[in-house]
Parts: sequence; C-alpha cells; structure tokens
Amino acid sequence: MRYLTGTIGALLLMVVSAMGQNQLGIFDNHTDIGDCKHAGFATYNTTDQTYTIGGSGTNMWAGEDEFHYLWTTLQGDFILRAEVKFLGGGVDPHRKTGWIVKNNLDGNTKHVNATTHGDGLTSLQYRETTGGETIQVISQDSFPDVIQLERIGDTYIMSTAKFGAEFTSVTLENMPMDNEVYVGLYVCSHNENIMETAMFRNVRIVRPVDPDYQPYRDYIGSHLEVMDVETGHRKILYSSAHSIQAPNWTVDGKTLIYNSKGRLYNYTLTTNTITPLNTGFATNNNNDHVLTFDGTMLGMSNHNVDDNRASTIYYMPVGGSDAPKVVTKPGVGNSYLHGWSPDNKKMVFTANRKGRYDIYTVDVATGAETQMTDQQTLDDGPEYSPDGKYIFFNSTRTGKMKLWRMDADAKNQEQLTFDEYNDWFPHISPDKKWILFISFPKDIDPSQHPFYKHCLLRIMPYEGGTPRVLAYLYGGQGTINVPSWSPDSKKVAFVTNTKL
Repeated sequence: MRYLTGTIGALLLMVVSAMGQNQLGIFDNHTDIGDCKHAGFATYNTTDQTYTIGGSGTNMWAGEDEFHYLWTTLQGDFILRAEVKFLGGGVDPHRKTGWIVKNNLDGNTKHVNATTHGDGLTSLQYRETTGGETIQVISQDSFPDVIQLERIGDTYIMSTAKFGAEFTSVTLENMPMDNEVYVGLYVCSHNENIMETAMFRNVRIVRPVDPDYQPYRDYIGSHLEVMDVETGHRKILYSSAHSIQAPNWTVDGKTLIYNSKGRLYNYTLTTNTITPLNTGFATNNNNDHVLTFDGTMLGMSNHNVDDNRASTIYYMPVGGSDAPKVVTKPGVGNSYLHGWSPDNKKMVFTANRKGRYDIYTVDVATGAETQMTDQQTLDDGPEYSPDGKYIFFNSTRTGKMKLWRMDADAKNQEQLTFDEYNDWFPHISPDKKWILFISFPKDIDPSQHPFYKHCLLRIMPYEGGTPRVLAYLYGGQGTINVPSWSPDSKKVAFVTNTKL
C-alpha cells in the first residue's frame, strides 16, 4: 500500500486517533491482565459518558492478579473518581471492581488498588514489590457507590461513599511507585469460569494544581459540566485549557453564559457552539454575572480601569451591548453582584464600604444603596428568592462560613446550615423546592473560597433541613458562583478543574 504523507496524512492520523479516543472516552486502551480464562471487554457510551467493563479472573491477591483493565497513563499526582455499580446479582461474593494504579501491565507488578467487593468489603490494597504479597487497609465503609483514589507523592488516599453521603477515607503512606504509571478501572470476577460486569458513571481523572501555584496568577484547565439533579448524573459539555468560570443558564434553556479571561461567552446547548458575548468596554469581568429572573438583562461585575480596577456593577440586555450601564458609583469601593430582585428594580451584592464586606441592595435606576447586614465578620453571596420575599446569603458570623436567610427588608436573619463545612453561594431553584450550594473543605479559612480544592455540591430543601451531596468535585472558586439552575429546575451547570 502507499503511505500517506504531508498534511493529508497528518490529518488522517489525527482523525483515526480521535476516533480511538472517542471509543474509550478518556482512556487509551483495555486488556486482560494475567492469564484470564475468558477475554474481557470495555465499552464507552458517548451519549451519557458511561463505561461498561466485563472481566473474569481468579483473583487479585497474593503475588499474581487476573482482571480486565481499562487504562490510560499518567505522570505525577492525580485524583481518580468514579461511581460504580455491579450489573447483575453476581456469583462470587469476592468479585471486585474499582481503580488500580500499576507500574506496568504484568500480572505481578507493584500496584495500589482502591477496591470494593461484591459482599461490600472496601479496602485499599497494594503490592510493595514485584511478585510480593498483597496487603490491604480495610475501610469502615461498605457497599460504596463512589470510589476515589488520590496520589500525592508516595501517599495514596482512598475515599468512598454511598452516593449522597460524605466520604470515608483511608490512607497509605510511603508507597513509592514509578512517576509514570498506568491508571484505570477494572473488574475481576474472582471465578475463572464466569464473567462479571460493572458500569461506571461520572468518571473523572483529575490532574491537580502544583503545590506551589500562585492563586489568581496560575490557572489550570476547566470542564463545563451539567448535572441531572434527580439522579446526580453529570456530563462534560466542553473542556478548556483556560480557566472558565461561573455558568448561568438562560431562561429559555438554550444557552449557558460563562466568563473566561475577563470576557463573557455564550455556550449554545443545541449546537455545542461558543460565541463571545458583546460587553463593550467591560472586558475585565469577574465571575459575578447574573441574569434577571425574566431573562431580559444581564448584570455583571467588571473591574473598572478608571477606578483603580475596583469591581463595579453594570448591566445590559442579555444579547449584549456596546455600552453597559453603570449601577454602583465609582470611588465607593469594590462591589460584587450576586442577584436581582424579581421586579428588576434592585440588585443585591457584596460591597466593601466600611473597610469590610457587607451585603447591600442598590436601586438600579438611581444608584441609591441600602445596607442589609452589619457584621464585623464576612457576609457574601446574596441572592433573592424567586418570589422576592427572602435574601439568601452566606456568613462567617458563627465561625464557619454557613448559609443564612433574611427577609427582603433585612429582618429575621437566621442560620440554615450547621455542620463543619464552609458553605458558599446558595442558589434557589426556580420552582422554590431546593437550595443548591458549594461546600469547601472543613480546614480552610472560612472567609476564603479558593481555587482547586476538593469540594462538594450539596442540596437541601428550600424550607431547610439536612443537606445531601449532589456532586464530588475538584474545583472551588468559579465552580458555581452564580445562579446556574436550568429553568425547569431539573439540571444545574457548573465548572470543575484539571490540568489539560
């Protein structure tokens, strides 16, 4: 046969490569490890971004392993996360599935294996030397739906949970492996004569930020995601090597508006196309852009170059404008928009007016401001309820950053969340059934909402109650700063992060 050369050949190779990647999603290949009696398989559903793996194999224990492996290769630190479900009742109670990290594709190599068994046993298993015995650290968790395995240098952390609950973690220290490793999902039937099958959803491979990164100077890549609130099923719409942040959903359900590098963009859901949104001179926008409840106007916080780059609030028609209108007066201090009143007459925002940040409202027509909270501690993230009766916000006034609610006239301020997480940015579903918010780790400064952390998206009833986890993610600042519910209250949009 003739070999293709030049541009045409290169393009064909790129197409073939892309087709191969698409067939296995984020993985490179799949193979049986060890001498499996029945050949395994792995498939990827491009529509719902799920994986199905079938594998046989006698065991993954002692000095030799047999299983089917869907893998890719990585260097350095990483976070592996997936939600897993065995298909069928199973034959052997010790059938296994999970994540495994290997030095090579041999059956007796060093490895670290975050596994759950058919009988519920969940453990972090590892082999310290080639051909050596397998050792395990048993978790208190059992029958988890979510399995996460993180590498930080020579330390491995397995975190597991039943979907909706908090993680239970176990740690393995001083386990040196190659910098370049194989990572992936697997299934082992624990019975050489049968094949077991498992399905995996919300599969993510995260390459975290470098430990010495400088916030607001160094950025890593982003995934724009949407999630079905009832099921927790997520889908990545778009991945960018840039930092993209804070998607809002337009009221017609057709578009997401997000910011990146000071600009705003439209992501059209029906065509998966991205177009710049004209904001005129306002090209230093942060991640505080908010639509009116009727969807006709878009407010935004832009760093005003004529006011020492202070964050100033503007608004314009949702379709864009050459000349957005200013709302907050220059020279008064930073103003960060978070919500509109349902009648479009007021905005509610966080402002530095007395050497600290409190919550204010502003009359859109006149620019007249009204102070709503007056605390020495930080109040932030205010948002009107769809009926205009309440303003929801977050505050550190009781120690941790927690969710609060007050009447629209600032009376009856009451706390809504009470655990040890740091809760930010309450967003009310259009049907007034739910409060969606992001929970930062328990050990961070409560007044900060930093980039690149293990965070949770949580949800609680509108009237209050116990929160439950809706998504486990690596993100933080920019993930869900603005209202991002779909108009039918069935989905939410958000951003997660990884090196790309």
